[in-house]
Amino acid sequence: MAKRRSSARGGLGCLLLIVIIVGGAMWLSVYRNWRGPGPATHHTTVVIPPGATLAAAARDLEHAGAVRSTTGFLRFARYFGSGAPIRAGEYEVAPHMSAKDILALIQSGKTVQRMITIPEGMPSIEVFDRLASEKLLTGKLPMPPEGSVLPGTYSFQRGEPRRAVLKRMQDAMTQTLNHLWMTRKANTVVNSKQEALTLASIVEKETGVPEERPMVAGVYSNRLRTGMRLQADPTIIYPMTKGKPLGRRIKLSEVRAKNDYNTYAMTGLPVGPITNPGKASIAAVLAPAQTDAVYFVADGKGGHVFSTNLQDHNANVQRYYNLRKAEGTR
Repeated sequence: MAKRRSSARGGLGCLLLIVIIVGGAMWLSVYRNWRGPGPATHHTTVVIPPGATLAAAARDLEHAGAVRSTTGFLRFARYFGSGAPIRAGEYEVAPHMSAKDILALIQSGKTVQRMITIPEGMPSIEVFDRLASEKLLTGKLPMPPEGSVLPGTYSFQRGEPRRAVLKRMQDAMTQTLNHLWMTRKANTVVNSKQEALTLASIVEKETGVPEERPMVAGVYSNRLRTGMRLQADPTIIYPMTKGKPLGRRIKLSEVRAKNDYNTYAMTGLPVGPITNPGKASIAAVLAPAQTDAVYFVADGKGGHVFSTNLQDHNANVQRYYNLRKAEGTR
Protein backbone atom coordinates (compact mmCIF):
# COMPACT_ATOMS: atom_id res chain seq x y z
CA MET A 1 0.00 0.00 0.00
CA ALA A 2 2.82 2.37 0.90
CA LYS A 3 4.52 1.69 -2.43
CA ARG A 4 1.25 2.29 -4.27
CA ARG A 5 0.69 5.61 -2.48
CA SER A 6 4.27 6.64 -3.14
CA SER A 7 3.91 5.78 -6.83
CA ALA A 8 0.67 7.81 -7.06
CA ARG A 9 2.28 10.77 -5.36
CA GLY A 10 5.18 10.54 -7.77
CA GLY A 11 2.84 10.47 -10.75
CA LEU A 12 0.95 13.48 -9.50
CA GLY A 13 4.21 15.29 -8.85
CA CYS A 14 5.39 14.63 -12.40
CA LEU A 15 2.07 15.78 -13.81
CA LEU A 16 2.18 18.93 -11.70
CA LEU A 17 5.73 19.59 -12.86
CA ILE A 18 4.67 19.17 -16.47
CA VAL A 19 1.75 21.56 -15.94
CA ILE A 20 4.10 24.09 -14.33
CA ILE A 21 6.61 23.77 -17.15
CA VAL A 22 3.98 24.02 -19.87
CA GLY A 23 2.25 26.90 -18.10
CA GLY A 24 5.55 28.67 -17.60
CA ALA A 25 6.44 28.20 -21.25
CA MET A 26 3.07 29.57 -22.29
CA TRP A 27 3.46 32.56 -19.96
CA LEU A 28 6.94 33.24 -21.33
CA SER A 29 5.60 33.01 -24.86
CA VAL A 30 2.77 35.44 -24.08
CA TYR A 31 5.17 37.78 -22.35
CA ARG A 32 7.79 37.67 -25.10
CA ASN A 33 5.41 37.96 -28.02
CA TRP A 34 2.56 40.03 -26.60
CA ARG A 35 3.19 41.94 -23.39
CA GLY A 36 6.97 42.17 -23.31
CA PRO A 37 9.36 44.54 -25.12
CA GLY A 38 9.07 44.39 -28.90
CA PRO A 39 11.93 44.11 -31.37
CA ALA A 40 11.99 47.74 -32.55
CA THR A 41 15.26 49.41 -31.54
CA HIS A 42 14.29 52.94 -32.62
CA HIS A 43 11.21 55.02 -33.39
CA THR A 44 9.51 53.47 -36.42
CA THR A 45 6.67 54.82 -38.53
CA VAL A 46 4.11 52.49 -40.07
CA VAL A 47 1.39 53.56 -42.50
CA ILE A 48 -1.93 51.69 -42.37
CA PRO A 49 -3.75 52.30 -45.67
CA PRO A 50 -7.51 52.89 -45.72
CA GLY A 51 -9.38 49.58 -45.78
CA ALA A 52 -6.35 47.54 -44.64
CA THR A 53 -7.03 44.31 -42.75
CA LEU A 54 -5.33 43.38 -39.52
CA ALA A 55 -3.37 40.73 -41.41
CA ALA A 56 -2.10 43.34 -43.90
CA ALA A 57 -1.21 45.67 -41.04
CA ALA A 58 0.65 42.83 -39.28
CA ARG A 59 2.74 42.22 -42.39
CA ASP A 60 3.63 45.89 -42.56
CA LEU A 61 4.53 45.87 -38.87
CA GLU A 62 6.80 42.85 -39.31
CA HIS A 63 8.42 44.42 -42.37
CA ALA A 64 9.12 47.58 -40.34
CA GLY A 65 10.65 45.54 -37.52
CA ALA A 66 7.96 46.51 -35.03
CA VAL A 67 6.72 42.93 -34.35
CA ARG A 68 8.56 39.62 -34.49
CA SER A 69 6.21 37.84 -36.88
CA THR A 70 2.96 38.35 -38.69
CA THR A 71 1.59 34.98 -37.60
CA GLY A 72 2.48 35.46 -33.96
CA PHE A 73 1.04 38.96 -33.83
CA LEU A 74 -2.23 37.81 -35.38
CA ARG A 75 -2.49 34.80 -33.08
CA PHE A 76 -2.00 36.78 -29.88
CA ALA A 77 -4.15 39.66 -31.12
CA ARG A 78 -6.96 37.18 -31.78
CA TYR A 79 -6.75 35.63 -28.29
CA PHE A 80 -5.75 38.59 -26.13
CA GLY A 81 -6.51 41.78 -28.08
CA SER A 82 -9.74 43.72 -28.32
CA GLY A 83 -12.01 43.30 -31.30
CA ALA A 84 -11.95 47.00 -32.15
CA PRO A 85 -11.18 47.76 -35.80
CA ILE A 86 -7.84 49.20 -36.80
CA ARG A 87 -7.81 52.73 -38.21
CA ALA A 88 -5.95 54.05 -41.23
CA GLY A 89 -3.10 56.51 -40.86
CA GLU A 90 0.55 56.91 -40.02
CA TYR A 91 1.61 55.63 -36.60
CA GLU A 92 4.84 56.00 -34.69
CA VAL A 93 5.97 52.86 -32.88
CA ALA A 94 8.24 53.60 -29.95
CA PRO A 95 11.41 51.55 -29.32
CA HIS A 96 10.60 48.14 -27.79
CA MET A 97 6.85 48.84 -27.84
CA SER A 98 4.94 45.65 -27.04
CA ALA A 99 2.66 43.96 -29.56
CA LYS A 100 -0.22 44.56 -27.14
CA ASP A 101 0.42 48.30 -27.14
CA ILE A 102 0.97 48.38 -30.91
CA LEU A 103 -2.45 46.83 -31.49
CA ALA A 104 -4.03 49.37 -29.13
CA LEU A 105 -2.20 52.16 -30.98
CA ILE A 106 -3.44 51.25 -34.46
CA GLN A 107 -6.94 50.82 -33.07
CA SER A 108 -6.83 54.24 -31.36
CA GLY A 109 -6.46 56.41 -34.44
CA LYS A 110 -3.74 58.45 -32.68
CA THR A 111 -1.82 59.03 -35.86
CA VAL A 112 1.34 61.05 -36.38
CA GLN A 113 0.31 64.67 -36.74
CA ARG A 114 2.40 66.56 -39.27
CA MET A 115 1.93 70.30 -39.62
CA ILE A 116 2.01 72.82 -42.42
CA THR A 117 1.75 76.57 -41.73
CA ILE A 118 0.29 79.28 -43.94
CA PRO A 119 1.34 82.67 -42.53
CA GLU A 120 -1.04 85.61 -42.56
CA GLY A 121 -0.71 87.49 -45.82
CA MET A 122 0.71 84.60 -47.86
CA PRO A 123 -0.58 84.90 -51.45
CA SER A 124 -2.17 81.91 -53.13
CA ILE A 125 0.77 81.36 -55.49
CA GLU A 126 2.97 80.74 -52.44
CA VAL A 127 0.31 78.58 -50.75
CA PHE A 128 0.34 76.48 -53.91
CA ASP A 129 4.15 76.25 -53.83
CA ARG A 130 4.18 75.26 -50.16
CA LEU A 131 1.65 72.47 -50.61
CA ALA A 132 3.23 71.29 -53.87
CA SER A 133 6.69 71.06 -52.28
CA GLU A 134 5.52 68.99 -49.28
CA LYS A 135 6.84 65.58 -50.28
CA LEU A 136 4.67 63.66 -47.81
CA LEU A 137 1.50 64.82 -49.57
CA THR A 138 0.23 63.27 -52.78
CA GLY A 139 -1.61 64.23 -55.94
CA LYS A 140 -1.98 67.32 -58.04
CA LEU A 141 -3.20 70.65 -56.77
CA PRO A 142 -5.28 73.42 -58.36
CA MET A 143 -4.21 77.02 -57.90
CA PRO A 144 -6.41 78.29 -55.05
CA PRO A 145 -8.31 81.53 -55.73
CA GLU A 146 -6.75 84.50 -53.95
CA GLY A 147 -8.31 85.05 -50.55
CA SER A 148 -9.84 81.56 -50.33
CA VAL A 149 -7.36 80.14 -47.79
CA LEU A 150 -7.42 80.94 -44.08
CA PRO A 151 -3.87 81.36 -42.77
CA GLY A 152 -2.99 79.07 -39.87
CA THR A 153 -1.33 75.79 -38.97
CA TYR A 154 -2.94 72.63 -40.31
CA SER A 155 -2.25 68.98 -39.55
CA PHE A 156 -1.91 66.39 -42.27
CA GLN A 157 -0.98 62.74 -42.63
CA ARG A 158 1.64 61.10 -44.80
CA GLY A 159 0.16 60.23 -48.17
CA GLU A 160 -2.84 62.54 -47.79
CA PRO A 161 -3.96 64.24 -51.04
CA ARG A 162 -2.90 67.86 -51.40
CA ARG A 163 -6.43 68.70 -52.50
CA ALA A 164 -7.77 67.44 -49.16
CA VAL A 165 -5.43 69.67 -47.16
CA LEU A 166 -6.26 72.67 -49.35
CA LYS A 167 -9.97 72.00 -48.90
CA ARG A 168 -9.55 72.13 -45.09
CA MET A 169 -7.84 75.50 -45.44
CA GLN A 170 -10.59 76.81 -47.70
CA ASP A 171 -13.37 75.40 -45.53
CA ALA A 172 -11.77 77.16 -42.55
CA MET A 173 -11.85 80.47 -44.45
CA THR A 174 -15.49 79.97 -45.43
CA GLN A 175 -16.51 79.18 -41.86
CA THR A 176 -14.48 82.06 -40.39
CA LEU A 177 -15.80 84.58 -42.91
CA ASN A 178 -19.41 83.45 -42.38
CA HIS A 179 -19.03 83.81 -38.62
CA LEU A 180 -17.35 87.23 -38.74
CA TRP A 181 -19.84 88.52 -41.29
CA MET A 182 -22.60 88.03 -38.74
CA THR A 183 -20.72 90.30 -36.29
CA ARG A 184 -20.07 93.22 -38.68
CA LYS A 185 -20.61 96.73 -37.33
CA ALA A 186 -22.66 99.56 -38.80
CA ASN A 187 -19.53 101.55 -39.73
CA THR A 188 -18.15 98.92 -42.09
CA VAL A 189 -18.04 100.05 -45.73
CA VAL A 190 -18.00 96.61 -47.33
CA ASN A 191 -21.24 95.35 -48.80
CA SER A 192 -20.35 91.70 -49.37
CA LYS A 193 -18.09 88.96 -48.07
CA GLN A 194 -15.98 89.25 -51.21
CA GLU A 195 -15.46 92.96 -50.58
CA ALA A 196 -14.55 92.14 -46.97
CA LEU A 197 -11.87 89.72 -48.16
CA THR A 198 -10.54 92.23 -50.68
CA LEU A 199 -10.23 95.10 -48.21
CA ALA A 200 -8.89 92.77 -45.50
CA SER A 201 -6.17 91.57 -47.88
CA ILE A 202 -4.99 95.18 -48.31
CA VAL A 203 -5.02 95.77 -44.55
CA GLU A 204 -3.06 92.54 -44.12
CA LYS A 205 -0.35 93.70 -46.52
CA GLU A 206 -0.15 97.23 -45.15
CA THR A 207 0.63 96.43 -41.52
CA GLY A 208 2.27 93.64 -39.57
CA VAL A 209 1.33 95.20 -36.22
CA PRO A 210 -1.79 93.42 -34.95
CA GLU A 211 -3.14 96.31 -32.90
CA GLU A 212 -2.96 98.65 -35.91
CA ARG A 213 -5.27 96.65 -38.12
CA PRO A 214 -8.55 98.27 -37.00
CA MET A 215 -6.97 101.72 -37.44
CA VAL A 216 -5.66 100.95 -40.93
CA ALA A 217 -9.07 99.53 -41.77
CA GLY A 218 -10.61 102.75 -40.42
CA VAL A 219 -8.42 104.88 -42.70
CA TYR A 220 -9.29 102.86 -45.80
CA SER A 221 -12.96 102.83 -44.82
CA ASN A 222 -12.90 106.64 -44.62
CA ARG A 223 -11.27 106.84 -48.05
CA LEU A 224 -13.81 104.51 -49.62
CA ARG A 225 -16.66 106.35 -47.95
CA THR A 226 -15.54 109.75 -49.31
CA GLY A 227 -14.42 108.59 -52.74
CA MET A 228 -10.70 109.01 -52.15
CA ARG A 229 -8.33 106.58 -53.81
CA LEU A 230 -6.93 103.93 -51.48
CA GLN A 231 -3.38 104.37 -52.86
CA ALA A 232 -2.13 101.09 -51.38
CA ASP A 233 1.32 100.11 -52.67
CA PRO A 234 0.66 96.35 -52.52
CA THR A 235 -2.12 96.78 -55.11
CA ILE A 236 0.48 98.11 -57.57
CA ILE A 237 2.71 95.08 -57.04
CA TYR A 238 0.08 92.33 -57.16
CA PRO A 239 -0.61 92.32 -60.92
CA MET A 240 3.14 92.03 -61.57
CA THR A 241 4.10 89.31 -59.10
CA LYS A 242 0.78 87.74 -57.96
CA GLY A 243 1.71 88.69 -54.43
CA LYS A 244 5.36 87.66 -54.32
CA PRO A 245 7.90 90.33 -53.26
CA LEU A 246 8.83 92.77 -56.01
CA GLY A 247 12.46 92.95 -54.90
CA ARG A 248 12.92 96.58 -55.87
CA ARG A 249 11.30 99.98 -55.57
CA ILE A 250 8.10 100.67 -57.47
CA LYS A 251 8.57 102.65 -60.69
CA LEU A 252 6.56 105.77 -61.49
CA SER A 253 5.19 104.09 -64.60
CA GLU A 254 3.88 101.26 -62.41
CA VAL A 255 2.21 103.73 -60.05
CA ARG A 256 0.35 105.14 -63.04
CA ALA A 257 -0.48 101.78 -64.61
CA LYS A 258 -4.19 101.20 -65.13
CA ASN A 259 -5.50 97.72 -64.31
CA ASP A 260 -8.06 96.03 -62.09
CA TYR A 261 -5.86 96.22 -58.98
CA ASN A 262 -3.86 99.45 -58.90
CA THR A 263 -5.61 101.68 -56.35
CA TYR A 264 -3.36 104.62 -57.28
CA ALA A 265 -5.00 104.74 -60.71
CA MET A 266 -8.58 103.92 -59.70
CA THR A 267 -11.12 104.64 -56.99
CA GLY A 268 -12.77 101.93 -54.97
CA LEU A 269 -11.61 98.40 -54.26
CA PRO A 270 -9.55 96.17 -56.55
CA VAL A 271 -11.33 93.45 -58.48
CA GLY A 272 -10.43 90.91 -55.79
CA PRO A 273 -8.12 90.07 -52.88
CA ILE A 274 -4.35 90.52 -53.24
CA THR A 275 -3.44 87.91 -50.64
CA ASN A 276 -4.97 85.54 -48.09
CA PRO A 277 -5.91 87.67 -45.07
CA GLY A 278 -5.99 86.35 -41.54
CA LYS A 279 -8.91 86.40 -39.17
CA ALA A 280 -7.78 89.61 -37.43
CA SER A 281 -7.67 91.61 -40.68
CA ILE A 282 -11.11 90.38 -41.73
CA ALA A 283 -12.48 91.31 -38.31
CA ALA A 284 -10.86 94.76 -38.62
CA VAL A 285 -12.61 95.69 -41.86
CA LEU A 286 -15.94 94.47 -40.50
CA ALA A 287 -15.47 96.55 -37.34
CA PRO A 288 -13.02 99.33 -38.26
CA ALA A 289 -11.77 101.88 -35.75
CA GLN A 290 -13.83 105.04 -35.42
CA THR A 291 -11.34 107.64 -36.66
CA ASP A 292 -11.13 110.77 -38.79
CA ALA A 293 -7.70 109.79 -40.14
CA VAL A 294 -7.36 109.44 -43.89
CA TYR A 295 -3.55 109.18 -44.13
CA PHE A 296 -0.83 107.05 -42.61
CA VAL A 297 2.88 106.54 -43.15
CA ALA A 298 5.51 104.28 -41.60
CA ASP A 299 7.05 105.55 -38.37
CA GLY A 300 10.35 103.75 -38.86
CA LYS A 301 9.74 101.46 -35.90
CA GLY A 302 7.49 98.90 -37.55
CA GLY A 303 4.25 100.79 -37.10
CA HIS A 304 2.57 103.83 -38.63
CA VAL A 305 1.70 107.47 -37.89
CA PHE A 306 -1.87 108.47 -38.73
CA SER A 307 -3.13 111.92 -39.68
CA THR A 308 -6.41 113.61 -40.61
CA ASN A 309 -5.08 116.15 -43.12
CA LEU A 310 -2.54 116.35 -45.93
CA GLN A 311 -0.34 118.96 -44.21
CA ASP A 312 0.29 116.76 -41.18
CA HIS A 313 0.72 113.73 -43.42
CA ASN A 314 3.38 115.45 -45.53
CA ALA A 315 5.23 116.40 -42.36
CA ASN A 316 5.09 112.79 -41.17
CA VAL A 317 6.36 111.61 -44.54
CA GLN A 318 9.29 114.03 -44.37
CA ARG A 319 10.18 112.86 -40.86
CA TYR A 320 10.16 109.29 -42.14
CA TYR A 321 12.46 110.17 -45.04
CA ASN A 322 14.80 112.02 -42.69
CA LEU A 323 14.91 108.99 -40.42
CA ARG A 324 15.77 106.67 -43.30
CA LYS A 325 18.44 109.07 -44.51
CA ALA A 326 20.00 109.20 -41.03
CA GLU A 327 20.04 105.41 -40.99
CA GLY A 328 21.75 105.30 -44.37
CA THR A 329 18.72 103.94 -46.24
CA ARG A 330 16.61 105.46 -48.97
